[in-house]
Amino acid sequence: MPDALSTRTSGRSAAQDERTALWMLIALTSGFALSNAFRTVAAIMAPPLQAEYALSPQGLGVFAGAFHFAFGAMQVFMGIGIDLYGVRRTILTAFPLAIAGAVLSVLAPGFGWLVAAQVLIGVGCAPAFLVCTVFIARHFAPQRFASMSGAAMSVGALGMLFTGTPLAWLVEQWSWRGGFAVLAALALAAWLWIWRGVHEPALLAQAQPGAPRESLRQAVGRFASLFALRHTWGIVALGAVTYAALISLRGLWLGPMLIARHDWSLVASGNVAVALSVVALAGPVLFGRIDPGPARRRRWLVACTLGMAALFGLLAWGGPPWLEVTAMLAVGLLSGFIVLQYADVRAAYPADLTGRAMAVFTMAMFLGVAAMQWFTGLVASLASGASDPFMLVMAAIAALLALAAAAFAWLPGPPAQAS
Repeated sequence: MPDALSTRTSGRSAAQDERTALWMLIALTSGFALSNAFRTVAAIMAPPLQAEYALSPQGLGVFAGAFHFAFGAMQVFMGIGIDLYGVRRTILTAFPLAIAGAVLSVLAPGFGWLVAAQVLIGVGCAPAFLVCTVFIARHFAPQRFASMSGAAMSVGALGMLFTGTPLAWLVEQWSWRGGFAVLAALALAAWLWIWRGVHEPALLAQAQPGAPRESLRQAVGRFASLFALRHTWGIVALGAVTYAALISLRGLWLGPMLIARHDWSLVASGNVAVALSVVALAGPVLFGRIDPGPARRRRWLVACTLGMAALFGLLAWGGPPWLEVTAMLAVGLLSGFIVLQYADVRAAYPADLTGRAMAVFTMAMFLGVAAMQWFTGLVASLASGASDPFMLVMAAIAALLALAAAAFAWLPGPPAQAS
């Protein structure tokens, strides 16, 4: 009887611990949701910003890319911060910069100040999803990593819903500055929720009792050592393109393309953005649940990337509005396979390097977003005299996806997953 009672008590305690961890994860995803909102504002704010500041497509690409460049560049430091100081302290220290950047956007007297504000927001949001993935890796069973990460990505994608029809309506009724004011208030609410609700049981969940504290110099050295591993480069090559393709469509070109090609209104384009965001909510959950496991996961990643390239090829070709919108929604659903990339990274490195390995991958993702938005802005500017410059923009994204799939397939994989 005592053994049975002890077992039941232990079971209840484990269930309670998991519920507590789940609520903390939900609080952390509120910051990720705001990060998603900030990174996708350009698709709706592009027309009023172009009108107010006489921006070229390349200038618009600079505005959209500034967030992602800062976000990606800070991943090194955020990964080290999480491994040394924990999830809670890292996000609570960084996220106020996003709030400050949103406030600066509201008050920005010129385009240069607006770009500087985007950099601040990018730095503040840098740990937003990284803290979620590391928290899942530390507090949930390894076999649940893909499904839990997929659920977190889906909840976080709710932030993109705001930058669809609601933001378009707000911009039309008030101004683009009003949109940033609302985002600043929501970001403050998310920070307060994390401050109140997230408490890690130990400073370093992976630390061994009595182990010497790792110095900052040692941490940087171990981070750099990841690039000496041959399989890191295939992960980086694919990571730099897949999410960048989705965000370049959803966060930058969706609105301008529908308005230019089909003379749609800003709100009508916002409706498509909301629909894409809703579909994108289901993708990570779907792929998280059908994760084929380490043996076949990398083949799935290549196939899904090539499938996304084909959809962007269809968008380059154009066609009636219903076909383009269908292709956009298909991109949103298929983009859920990105959660399998996180699972691939999780399985490719030892547990004590989880934070830094995720940071390398996330850095590749968001530097890739910045580079792709700048590059496609340049393509659009060079093709501005063409009858349909968006054909070349979408074709360029399709080509980058195909090249990334080839690089991932041909470069060495992790030893445990090598076929």
